[in-house]
Amino acid sequence: MEQEENVTNTYIFDSNNPTELARLINQDRLITQAMGGPLNGVMNVSELRNILDLGCGPGGWALDAAFALPEAEIDGFDSSRPMVNYANARAQSQKLENASFGVMDITHRFFLPDTAFDLVNGRFLIGVLQREVWPSFLEECHRVLQPRGQLRLTEAAEFGQTTSEAVNQLLELNREALYQLGYGFAYLHGLNILPMLLSFFNQKKYQHIKTHAAALDYSAATDGWSDMYHNIDLIAYQMKPILVKLKLINEELFDTIHQQAMIALQSPSFCGIVHITTIIGEKPTA
Repeated sequence: MEQEENVTNTYIFDSNNPTELARLINQDRLITQAMGGPLNGVMNVSELRNILDLGCGPGGWALDAAFALPEAEIDGFDSSRPMVNYANARAQSQKLENASFGVMDITHRFFLPDTAFDLVNGRFLIGVLQREVWPSFLEECHRVLQPRGQLRLTEAAEFGQTTSEAVNQLLELNREALYQLGYGFAYLHGLNILPMLLSFFNQKKYQHIKTHAAALDYSAATDGWSDMYHNIDLIAYQMKPILVKLKLINEELFDTIHQQAMIALQSPSFCGIVHITTIIGEKPTA
């Protein structure tokens, strides 16, 4: 189940950093709640037996799926050994024997057999897979999926909209940096990832294609505010050296905008929202 050699880590952040691990743990919980649960929109849930989670990070989604489906086997893969170790430790502590995690480079051919899974899941891979890798990645998802199995991919429709000019500036800088570094397909909204994914489903003639949209409200005094406050702060902290290196901003101006953004987020009048979309389709039998 392991593939340690020649693992390419193209994640925008340092996936071995404990700060990023903590951020992803909180993000997993927040996004799953906003989406209405880990398996919202999946067809014939009770019939699922073999599930694959790609870019699993600290394992939040896979563990939720394992708890919801005790008769199914869930395999999660990530390029980060610390993430995988943490996910396996959580599975053990939660006594979820049907969930296991391993290291795999999802930017190359998966070391998995054909038609092995009846659900393949991936969430927020826009910061993992550069634009030239997506076609081969999607072909690999298609290869390991059983006929009539379901492919389920989730990405943000945009980077978020808020009432704070400073927060909006940070979001815009992040989007520009990602695009310059080779992520996404157009310098628009959510880097135009969702139309590209939908095109793949259509080209492969997937059946029963559905899109599920969720809005995460992280305005002041909402349930999502605290997690998003820390999420934005930690993303800014990690993006700063990237933005400066790309010469999109200097350190002094970034620090000023960052400080203004964090103050604005604490205002009782702050409002923010981000839209998330899941695309699900069933692989054709021929």
